[in-house]
Amino acid sequence: MDHNLAIIALSSGVISLLCLLILHFVSPEFNPGWRMISEYALGRFKWLLTAFFLLWGISSVCMAIMLWPVVSGTWGKIGLVLLLISAVGEIMGGMFDVRHKLHGMSFLLGVPSLPVAALLISYNLTQLEVWHGHAVSLLYSAHSTWISLVLMGAGMAAMMSGFKKAGLPMDKDAAPPEKLPEGVIAWAGYANRLLVLCYVMWLVQVSGTYLASR
Repeated sequence: MDHNLAIIALSSGVISLLCLLILHFVSPEFNPGWRMISEYALGRFKWLLTAFFLLWGISSVCMAIMLWPVVSGTWGKIGLVLLLISAVGEIMGGMFDVRHKLHGMSFLLGVPSLPVAALLISYNLTQLEVWHGHAVSLLYSAHSTWISLVLMGAGMAAMMSGFKKAGLPMDKDAAPPEKLPEGVIAWAGYANRLLVLCYVMWLVQVSGTYLASR
């Protein structure tokens, strides 16, 4: 059972990233430098974005269940609960697109909780003898999650500041601009994609390591 869950977690994570990669080719109108991943829902291939979010959530759920008997201690279990909370946000991201009022809630559940979960779970796993040989790569992967979150926060702040200086409305109901205003240096979209890559690759690495250690 645990072996099957690891395979599902690994394959779901990889396929979710493939869906995201394909979106960049079939929806080139969304500039990856400043358009967020969620905005692909506004294009013709919303189903690919939905698949991306749902597969990401499935990967998280399967890994949390898989690791429940492996991870020990209060902090380790808290990490698994946070991973499940993140999974809820990921699945909600697929069910409620960027135009839905619950999309913001999906972000709040899915994004901030995963780096904490990754750190708590990874440090717990490295205490187990069977994981000792993978400790360095596992911890690098776990720390990449919060680093990518900080980078995305900085990128979003810089882009919003540029939009504000350009005179664009910044309220929550404002539509995204059709093109990047002159003078605005925006890299938040790249940071957004880096965050997703780091988040999903942590799931893939843990699942793959679990399979290799059996």
